[in-house]
Amino acid sequence: MSSFVDTHGHLYAEEFDSDRDEVVARALAQGVETIILPDIDSSTRERMYKLEAEYKDNMYALIGVHPTSIKEDYKQEIRLVEKELLQRNFIGVGEIGLDYYWDTSMRDEQIYSFEYQLGLAQDLHLPVVIHSRKSIDDIFISLKRFSGVQGILHCFPGDTNHAKRAIDMGFKIGVGGVVTFKNAKLAEVVKEIGVENIVLETDAPYLTPAPHRGKRNESSYIPIIGNFIAELTEQPIEQVAQITTNNAKSLFKI
Repeated sequence: MSSFVDTHGHLYAEEFDSDRDEVVARALAQGVETIILPDIDSSTRERMYKLEAEYKDNMYALIGVHPTSIKEDYKQEIRLVEKELLQRNFIGVGEIGLDYYWDTSMRDEQIYSFEYQLGLAQDLHLPVVIHSRKSIDDIFISLKRFSGVQGILHCFPGDTNHAKRAIDMGFKIGVGGVVTFKNAKLAEVVKEIGVENIVLETDAPYLTPAPHRGKRNESSYIPIIGNFIAELTEQPIEQVAQITTNNAKSLFKI
């Protein structure tokens, strides 16, 4: 059986409270042996740490403040991230970034927080996982200020030109369930850039791939995404699994 990495699963979310162990068991049974847990903010961090400890051979926590968690207390939140980075080992910084979809009233604060956390990652030589919703151009403006920082553009929202620009900056393209959606532009991007430039992700419990769209997403669906990409790029699923797994493990040094 092929081995996979889910580079983005919020399995500590309350949506999994009733059957979390079963969800993890299904993922392992499907060959998803490694799951990266992206952080949201201080309110969910202890749940994330607890899950990582329970599955220490399979799960790795990141740390960072999600852009939609940037509120009036944002400076306190990023100070907590900085404090944790000095006290505990992490494989990366994330989920950080910019989100202009729901609210732009904290746009300047989002940019400040994003760049502050990019600086932390740069200082500690850690990869970043970036959320970029309706904000890809500003993401690139910020990234230019932190040369050498590498990572993943999670749930990649851009076109092929954006993808090539990100790749040139040392980033992998995060590909999840969206690639399976009808008329998804992401499918064309994947065909253009090739498997060697992507990593697989679910964003569980969100963005469930077809044919399960509309239901809760989970890490066991990673092979569905992998098989779709294999058909899209006319490669064996074993090759897609090996390349994307190597990409993830190399990036996070795991």
